[in-house]
Formats: sequence, structure tokens, C-alpha cells
Amino acid sequence: MIDVRGLKLEKDRRVIITSDVHANLPLFQRLLENVKYTTEDYLFINGDLCEKGPDSLSTVEFARKLSAESDRVFITKGNCDVVHDYVFNDVEGIKNYMQQRKRSILNEMLNHHGKTVDDFATLQELGEFYRRHFGDVLDWLDHLPIAYETDDFIIIHAGVDDIPDWKETSREFALYTPAFYEKGHQADKTVIVGHWPVVNYRANTVSSNCPLIDLEKKVIAIDGGNEIKKDGQLNALIIEGEDISYTHVDDLNEKTITRNHKGENGRVGTVTYPNYELRVVREEEFFTLCENVSLGIEQWIKNEFIQEGNCKNDLSTTFLSVEKGDNVSIIDDRHDGYALVKLRNGDVGWIPKDCFI
Repeated sequence: MIDVRGLKLEKDRRVIITSDVHANLPLFQRLLENVKYTTEDYLFINGDLCEKGPDSLSTVEFARKLSAESDRVFITKGNCDVVHDYVFNDVEGIKNYMQQRKRSILNEMLNHHGKTVDDFATLQELGEFYRRHFGDVLDWLDHLPIAYETDDFIIIHAGVDDIPDWKETSREFALYTPAFYEKGHQADKTVIVGHWPVVNYRANTVSSNCPLIDLEKKVIAIDGGNEIKKDGQLNALIIEGEDISYTHVDDLNEKTITRNHKGENGRVGTVTYPNYELRVVREEEFFTLCENVSLGIEQWIKNEFIQEGNCKNDLSTTFLSVEKGDNVSIIDDRHDGYALVKLRNGDVGWIPKDCFI
């Protein structure tokens, strides 16, 4: 049985939930400023403080400080918070992981002492180094629970098994399962998860990294793809009584729209992992209508991203409308005719380049 901790929350206090900070401490701090977080609020960080971003150690230190300053801060562990398990479980593949992913808490710990993974003959020696120099950090991460349960919600990083007693969920499923929203569950409460970027669920709707809230299905997914997607963001879910809202922050630069533009009707969607195989239907000057082979739907792909029958990477296929005076965040303006942008509401898509200064 996974480590589940029950909580009784005071109904008159605001609840703020985020996840997948991924070692981007400045963005996390900006999110807290944006939501005007105080110690009067409940704050949940739903896994993945570490990995992928520039500073895992400082992010963990900051989270520990938040927790020490308020008994209303609750942090669950995510799969990226337990990468050290592979060292202590003698999984040789962790060496390749560390060599390929320089932005890892494991490499940061070594860098603090002028070491690299190649300085250690065995994983046992490497583990001894981590315990000797960073045992307190590892112990803190290890003692984080897998889930919190309130009167209304289950807060868990990746998801719960589709079984009558969700507390019998396996640790592997709770931390690692992909695409939980597509699986369903039998719990009697709404399950709030991170882990799987929400844009991955939006193949045939407007492309967005904002939270997916489905109270009928009893799932809320909040991973905004921070440090994973080029257009990613850090989301905060805000619960006040019966009201649920959200906001986000990202590291993109803004530009001002100089003329009105109406996007082409019906051109919405996203190409996301692992559905990259395409069949060309009709080519136009800037975009090509393609059938997404895996999904059986049609999507308009920017021409530069089509290569040997595949879309080269994750990509919005949404066309946006903008008005003069709007501010938009620029994601990619390197291609012919159109730029990929994000609106203030989080919608991601294409507009003509001549729409902004």
C-alpha cells in the first residue's frame, strides 16, 4: 500500500496546487507571487521538484523552507524526486542517464564537490558519496508521501490504479503512469495529478498547457509542461470553496499585436508524443493538411516541421485570432510567414508574422 496521508482542510482557506516545478526556482517563486501566496493558504506541490531544470538543489531547499514556515504546505513525491533510487538499487543505466541529462540533481550534487560520475568505480561508491554529503536532502525526499487525501480530493503525482480501493495503487503506477486522464479510476473523489503534460490530451482541440478540469470524470490534470515543452508553463490550480480556477507563468517574451487577425475556422489541435506519423492530404504555401496516422484525424502542420512522413516534434496545429493591442508571448518566429505564439489565456497557435511589432 502506498503512503497516503489524510488531511482535514479548513473550508474558509484558499487551496493552491501546483506540480512539476522541475528545478526552475525563479519560475516557481514568480508563480507564488502571481497567486499572492501567504502562509494562510494551503499549498500543495504535487511532485517533481527536481530534474530537467537548472537548479534542483535550490528548489528542494526552497520547498523545505516553505514547509518549515507553514504547517499548511504539503509536498508529494514525483518520479523525478526519486532518481537517486536507481543508484542505491544498483541500476547501471543511471550512469547513462546522468551522462545524457546534465540537468539532474545527481549531477548537481557531484558538481558541488568537483566530481563527475566517472570518478566512481561502482554505484556503491557513488551512493556512499551521496549519503555522506547529501544524506539530509535524500532523507527529506524519501520521507515525502505518495499522496494526500482530503474530504474532496486525492492529490497524487501520476495517478491511481483503476481498482475498488485506490490506496492499493502500486508505487510504480502512482509515480510513473502515463496519460492517467485516459485511463479512469474508481475512487469516489476527484484525483488531481501532474506528471503527464496536459497538452498531450489536446490533439483535436485548441492547443494549451493550461489545466484540464473534468469533474464528471473526476480528474484534474495540471502539468503545464514546464521545462519539457517549448511552450510549457507552470500552472497553479486555485480552489476557493466551490470555485476552481487557475493561472500560469512561463519564461517567454511578449510582443504587442499591431493589427487584427481572424484565425481560420476549425484549424485546431496539437501534435504530441508519440503520434508523429503523417500522411499528406493537401499542401499550401505555409501549412500542409495531413492525416495523423495514429489518431486518424486531420491536422494543419507548418511545412518546416514535416520530415520524411513525420512531424519533427511536438507542435501546435491551432490557428489563433488576435486583436490590435493584445500582448502575446512569442514561442517561435523563425519560420516563413507565421509565428507560433501564446495568448494570455494560454492558447497556443499560429498567427501571421506581420501581426506584431
